[in-house]
Order: sequence, then structure tokens, then C-alpha cells
Amino acid sequence: MSLALQGGGAHGAFTWGVLDRLLEDDRIAIEAVSGTSAGAMNAAALAAGYAQGGREGARRALDRFWTSTSERSVFSPFQRTPLDRLLGRWNLDHSPGYLWFNLLGRLFSPYQTNPLNHHPLRDILAGQIDMEAVRACRALRVFVTATNVRTGRPRVFGQEDLSLDALLASVCLPHLFQAVEIDGDPYWDGGYMGNPAIWPLIYGCQTADVVLVQINPLVREGTPRTSLEIDNRMNEIAFNSSLMHEMRAIAFVQRLLEQDALKEPVASRYKNMRVHMIGDEEGMRTLGVTSKFNAERDFLEHLKAAGRACAGRWLEATSGDLGIRSSVNVRETFL
Repeated sequence: MSLALQGGGAHGAFTWGVLDRLLEDDRIAIEAVSGTSAGAMNAAALAAGYAQGGREGARRALDRFWTSTSERSVFSPFQRTPLDRLLGRWNLDHSPGYLWFNLLGRLFSPYQTNPLNHHPLRDILAGQIDMEAVRACRALRVFVTATNVRTGRPRVFGQEDLSLDALLASVCLPHLFQAVEIDGDPYWDGGYMGNPAIWPLIYGCQTADVVLVQINPLVREGTPRTSLEIDNRMNEIAFNSSLMHEMRAIAFVQRLLEQDALKEPVASRYKNMRVHMIGDEEGMRTLGVTSKFNAERDFLEHLKAAGRACAGRWLEATSGDLGIRSSVNVRETFL
């Protein structure tokens, strides 16, 4: 099967848990991974660890990356208030540091507030992910998406093109960091145009099974009314938008093939994708956009545990569908 890993800041620790559980199961063979933003970090750590130590090496590499991220978060201005800690709230809605940086981001650009272009993830990635190992990994293929600022198009970096800058481009939020320049073009977070990109898994893999690890809620009941609620829902809709479009295309091809509307030799050019999804809609709906900046150890471990639990339930309930049928009704879920 192939994996499609969504981005979502610290919520990517949920995907860490999913991957950790899948790697425990020898029945699961991963052909390729497409990741965006935090999903790209997970994909790179997975490939680097796999190249150096197989399944267990991949699990250790993911542990090291997220542990290092949490250790650096001690120095972050984005911290929960004492009351939030007391009440067990993970969101940073009342964090003075988050509120201050959010205001600065609306008034000034990172070219003014961060003229030296410091990126805290650069040191973490350089210290925890061996890019040579990622490029050399033959056990699975890796695709990472970033958004070309000049053209507005997605760029998918294949394994041979992957670099530290490509990963930083995929996670570059334009209100926080200067655009990452690669081959003369500026890049922003890949979530704007491919969160994650599915098409490399369609055209670049043999398997027709794609497992989406969903960390941005698709549905939220009620109308957002506060500024934070509006920002949160705008973020979720924006970062699910490209996925919705790709799933609509997959559903269209599925219907054509099911109805024998395509004749040879045209029909053989299309793949009837089998779509699966691991996610925790209910759990993720309790979290807002501010918690995506909360990288403290307890929160990341909480998300990892949730991801492991969801993956375990998915393995029990639907792993038998792999290679046979979709376990997700694409039309009902995404259209």
C-alpha cells in the first residue's frame, strides 16, 4: 500500500503514532509515502530510519525526531497557561506568546520580524534526519509537496530531489517564515496546493491501495462565531481543499471504470484506486488551530497514543480490504 500523510503542525504527532503502529505489523508493506508539511517530516524520518534499520529503525527515527521537537519546545514562546495545564486544555488560545506572535504576524512580515531567517526546524532536521539515507532508501519511495509562490502550483519533490530545503519549503508558513528558495523559485507550505498530494501515488506506484492519514477534521457542526473559531475553520477548510479536489477526481474515475464507460485501450491507462483512511475526526475536533503550535512532550505523546489506537482499530476492522476494495466511500466522505 501507499501512505498519504497530511500536514498540521504538532498534530503530525498523531501520524507518528499511526506509523509506529503500522510498522509493528509485518502484514503491512509500504511501497511509497506522500507527505506535506508535518507529513513530509514524518515521511522523511520514516525513510531515513527504514534505510538504516528497517521497520525498527524507522520507528526509532520517528521517535528521535518528535522527541527532539518536544525538547526544543521548552524554549518556545508558545506555551499553555497554568490554568490551561490545570484544566487539561491543549489549545494555546490564551497563551500570551501565541497571541503576541499572531498579532505581529498580521502587522509585520517575517522579512521584518525575522530578518536573519532563523528556522527552528532546520537544526532539528539536520540533526535527526539523514537526507542521504532518505535519498538512498530503496524500500519505499518518498514524495514531498511544496507550493511555488511565483506560479501558485504544487511542486512534488521526488526522492532524488529531496533536500533539507525541500522539507523546510513544505513546512513554510508564510506569516512565520521567509519563503524557501529552491532553483530560483520561492516556496511556501505545501498544504495550500497538496495536503497531501495523492497523484504521485497514483502514477508513481504499482499498488492501487492508498491509505490517507487524516489529521484535519472534514466536518465541524455549527457556525464559527469568535475570531479564533473562524481562523480555525478557515485553516481546516484551506488545508483540506486540495484533498477534496483530488478525491473528486478519484471518484470520477472510479465511476467511469465501474460503469465500463471507458473502453480499451483508454481504460487500461486508468487505475481504479482503493481508498482507505485512518483518522480521529471526533478527537481532532476538540483541538483548534492554536494547538498546532503546541509541541510540548505531553501533548505529542497524547497525539501519538491517539494515532496508535486509531491505527490499531483500523488494522482490526479494515486491513482485510487491502488489495480487494476501498474501505472508505469516497463520494460520501469527500463529495
